[in-house]
Amino acid sequence: MKRILVVLALTLGSTLAPAQQYPSKPIRFVVGFPPGGSADPTTRIIGAALQEQMGQPVIVENRPGADSAIAAEQITRAAPDGYTIFFGSNSAMTAAVALRKTAPYDPLKDFTPVSMVGRATIFFYIHPSVPATTLQEFVAHARANPGKLNYGTGNPLSILYNVQLMQATGIDMVQVHYKGEGPLMPDILAGRVQSSFMTQAAAIANAKEGKLRALAVLLEKRSPLLPSVPTIAEAGVPEVSVRQWAAVFGPPKMPREIVERLNREVNAALRRQDVIDKLQAYGYALEGSTPERVTEINRVDLALWRELVAKAGIALE
Repeated sequence: MKRILVVLALTLGSTLAPAQQYPSKPIRFVVGFPPGGSADPTTRIIGAALQEQMGQPVIVENRPGADSAIAAEQITRAAPDGYTIFFGSNSAMTAAVALRKTAPYDPLKDFTPVSMVGRATIFFYIHPSVPATTLQEFVAHARANPGKLNYGTGNPLSILYNVQLMQATGIDMVQVHYKGEGPLMPDILAGRVQSSFMTQAAAIANAKEGKLRALAVLLEKRSPLLPSVPTIAEAGVPEVSVRQWAAVFGPPKMPREIVERLNREVNAALRRQDVIDKLQAYGYALEGSTPERVTEINRVDLALWRELVAKAGIALE
């Protein structure tokens, strides 16, 4: 009997050890975009809160490229010990998969979901040289100049936004793709590209200064950051319907006790008033969740993306 109790104690101890000891060293928080958009500062704000709460350094690592798929693939190969986590938007978790003939990974099997972070605010911006103050005026100008306007895309979502916009309005524009909104910004400010759907973190200050013009916001209601800017539906193009979200993921097969610890910490961070204030300034509507909720949202969104890509006739890479 004594031997059985010893074995049980050792087994229980080995099961609890990861949760009791975690974290005991710095955590790497990978983001698949360069500085300049909303993903980088959002990751850093959450990372700073996690560092304070968990008592270990949280080091943000930018791994831009391939619309965040490079960073995502890195996560699939990381040790599932909780020391490498991923700020995954639906650029990496749905678009990068739906837009490729051969998916680089399975977003529903090759990651461990932790928690939702929230949904980003996307504005449609144009350069002030374009003679338009409303979306309908922009559409009229684009129709009168087929193939003469360039639109910039910094992630896969912006590609689909523009496809939906062009299909809904019958306009013809030329795509110029960038590795993120940071590299895109100088070209739209210089007028080398005339329009772009972007997160407000990348462009809101320039819009307030008159260097860019915001014509619509991809939300169900107007953003308090630019309350005079109509929603995309109010502007007359409700067909642009995809929304941007982000969540925290880990590598595949991460132990449940570590997932639960990270889930508690991420949700606690998202309830902190200092985090709320900082992320709302970047246009983020915060939304923590269970890991299961992340999987549900990801599954539904992936199916939607595949349907939209097929309907839009987008050539798979």
